[in-house]
Order: sequence, then structure tokens, then C-alpha cells
Amino acid sequence: MSLVETFKSQRFIKFIIVGGIAAALNFLSRILFSQFVSFRLAVILAYLVGMITAFILAKRFVFEESQQSTHKQFYYFTLVNGLAIIQIWVVSVGLAEYIFPAINFTFFREEVAHLIGITIPVFTSYIGHKKLSFR
Repeated sequence: MSLVETFKSQRFIKFIIVGGIAAALNFLSRILFSQFVSFRLAVILAYLVGMITAFILAKRFVFEESQQSTHKQFYYFTLVNGLAIIQIWVVSVGLAEYIFPAINFTFFREEVAHLIGITIPVFTSYIGHKKLSFR
């Protein structure tokens, strides 16, 4: 299957829906966590909420026919998401703390930065989960 066909597949659509739900929980929990901890730490804590949600939903609705044990699936899922959190953190913090202030962007600065950040690894995570986590 070509890369274009992969991203047009029914499975990828399910992945986007599941990812959207997990991203919404990530986003909302980051706002809650920001009431108690720094933005930098809140992004990471919220990511963990989203990642656990994404694993449960992806295993149940997207990659249900995997032959790997749940333990192995979670191991690889965590590995793929370890790379994704780096992407999200760098983009979110970079935008909120450096780029947005430099261009005087103040409209929900942290929220916009985090929203952009969580959209970045959609495609790389899908490939990683398809090839490693739930193969």
C-alpha cells in the first residue's frame, strides 16, 4: 500500500477520530493542569492523559486485529509516543514562550501553541503505531 493510500484508508480515518478524542482530552487536561503547575510540565502531564486514552481507543477500535501481546503493544506505543511528545513539547513551548512573544501574539497564546503542537505528530505516529505498536 502506498503512503497516499495509507492516509486515505478506513483505518487512518478511525485513527484520526480516536486521535481527536485523545487530543481533546490532552488539550482540556492541559488547561486544568496549568492551574497547578507550569505550562511546560502541564504539557507533559496532559500528554500522558491523551496517550493512555489513545492507547485504549486505538487498541479497541483501530488496530483490533494485532497479533502482539498487550504488553508489547503498550511498550511500542510508548516508544512511538516518546518521539511524539518531543515534537509536541518543542513546538508548544517554542511557540508559547519564544515565537508568539516575538511577534506579539497574545490571543490565548498557550492554548493556540498547544493546539498546534498536538497536531504535529499525526502522520508520524500513525505510521509508527501501524508498523510497530499494533502490527
